[in-house]
Amino acid sequence: MALDRLDALENRIRDLVKLVQELKRRNALLEEEVTAARQRLASQDDLNRRWEKERIDIKSRIERVIGEIEMLEGTDDIKEVAID
Repeated sequence: MALDRLDALENRIRDLVKLVQELKRRNALLEEEVTAARQRLASQDDLNRRWEKERIDIKSRIERVIGEIEMLEGTDDIKEVAID
């Protein structure tokens, strides 16, 4: 009777040890996935910042060119008035 209980306890402990080992293995895999995801996120953040800077630079250049075109159009209007 006591040996049966001891065998049952031993089996339960063995099962628990296996479960803990499996959980540790899964935890290690999940930690690797989290690390990889954080690296991808950091990389994407850097890329987004570069794209935003490029967008701002392009917008600024376009606005400058439009301003120059508007100045040219304004200069033509003045010349036309002077000729009349």
